[in-house]
Amino acid sequence: MPHFMNSEKIPGIVLIVGKSNSGKTTLMEKLIKELSARGFRVGSVKHTHKVNFDKKGKDSWRHKNAGAVASLVVTDTKVALVKEDTRPAEEKFFHYLGDMDLILAEGFKTFRLPKIEVFRKKGPYEAPLCLEDPDLIAFVTDTDIRPEKKPCFGLEDTSSLADLLEQHFLASIRPGA
Repeated sequence: MPHFMNSEKIPGIVLIVGKSNSGKTTLMEKLIKELSARGFRVGSVKHTHKVNFDKKGKDSWRHKNAGAVASLVVTDTKVALVKEDTRPAEEKFFHYLGDMDLILAEGFKTFRLPKIEVFRKKGPYEAPLCLEDPDLIAFVTDTDIRPEKKPCFGLEDTSSLADLLEQHFLASIRPGA
């Protein structure tokens, strides 16, 4: 168990990787919808370098600017936390989403975690990123490219890909538990 976890239940993490405009977000949406329909609690993470959650002049920004270490924005059904957190990304995944059954993370292609690569014919690049990556667990494509000894799925074969995730990452979890 990672040293930063105090729970017996540790969610699996699967990365959805590929170049920009390869279909990562679309695949994430489909997998989240499919796995959620099966009763699993799925958390998602999106890697980005350019989002500012704390807009200048807004109340949460004013609170942080006044010296608050963290600012929590709460509605009847949602929360948003603005907090400096310099821990490694994987620690943040577990800390904030540790109560999920599975965490799907879009991006983070250099991490040593299980990966599903999305590669499309009409994508803006010539070759897949992770065919030789030992962490590649599946390849999603509309091309004739097939990684050696890895399952390959079509762009619309979400149900079969969800089956693979369920077998390898969710087999010991009762949906909704």
